[in-house]
Amino acid sequence: MDICAGTSKGVFVLGDAGAEHVLESRGVRELVGIGGRCFAGTGDGLFASDDCGRTWRASGLEGREVWQVRDDGEGTLYAGTAPTGLFRSEDRGDTWTELAGLAELADAGGWCIPLDPPIKARARALVVSGPRIWAGVEVGGIAMSEDAGETWSMALPGDNPDLHMMFAHPTDAETLYASTGYGRLDGVAEMVEGNAGVFRSDDGGGTWTYAWKGITPRYSRPMCIDHRAPHGLTVASAPTAFSSYRDQNGAQAMLLRSEDGGESWRSLCDADHSPSAANFHGLTVDPEVPGGVLVGTDTGEVWRVSDGADWELCGQGMPAVLSLSAAA
Repeated sequence: MDICAGTSKGVFVLGDAGAEHVLESRGVRELVGIGGRCFAGTGDGLFASDDCGRTWRASGLEGREVWQVRDDGEGTLYAGTAPTGLFRSEDRGDTWTELAGLAELADAGGWCIPLDPPIKARARALVVSGPRIWAGVEVGGIAMSEDAGETWSMALPGDNPDLHMMFAHPTDAETLYASTGYGRLDGVAEMVEGNAGVFRSDDGGGTWTYAWKGITPRYSRPMCIDHRAPHGLTVASAPTAFSSYRDQNGAQAMLLRSEDGGESWRSLCDADHSPSAANFHGLTVDPEVPGGVLVGTDTGEVWRVSDGADWELCGQGMPAVLSLSAAA
């Protein structure tokens, strides 16, 4: 299995000799393979690789933080960025055109991350199915388009605009999952159940239900869903946005799994990670093992986790691991 790790200082390829630094860049938040090409979304724009991540070249969107890249299943690519923007490519990522509507929504709504000073909102999550696009904005909400980004409507799962990750069910595009935090345009929400966590929609984003009942810690961010039955949904959570291995008691992070749409959850953590002192930032499906996932930590480690909660160390000694990609 080929594993690439996106870190706070670039891309690493994991191998028998250790972790090889193959791309130097700020904040690699996205690593994804589409149509035989790998993409790295970074704080310095987008990069592409045609040799499984061994070598990289600039692929546009300079001056933007690229948070996610997705395709529509028919050869068109979309990229979500910070500041809030949505870009489209018809040539496998060689050139990009902005769809101005999403940025206009963000400007009109005053979307931002409520820090001091405020940070401009970012389009960090995308789901694309043909001409239908769902863009999750931190902090703004879910912008939805039925016409490939020409016009938009808005949704707020549980009145929560702090969107982190989104995925559609592999066999039902109407079923969507979203992970959320405590950020609000006017500050930080009360840290109680219902104000952060995982939400599910069964009607394409029209309505949402809270799927994180009884779960702590509540602040959810990394998420992935297995394309193989029973389509396990895996989510990492921590007490706050800033939970870290540097905290007095560590990050207190957990890795949780649901096979029934969020009706019930079980831990994927072993004894050494219950809870985990290191926080989980990178998360992706293990392509070789049904139910397995790969997890990246803020301590620069990559772990292979089985459906039975067996943990195997795959790489270490890197900067904080923010994203992961793997190919069988």
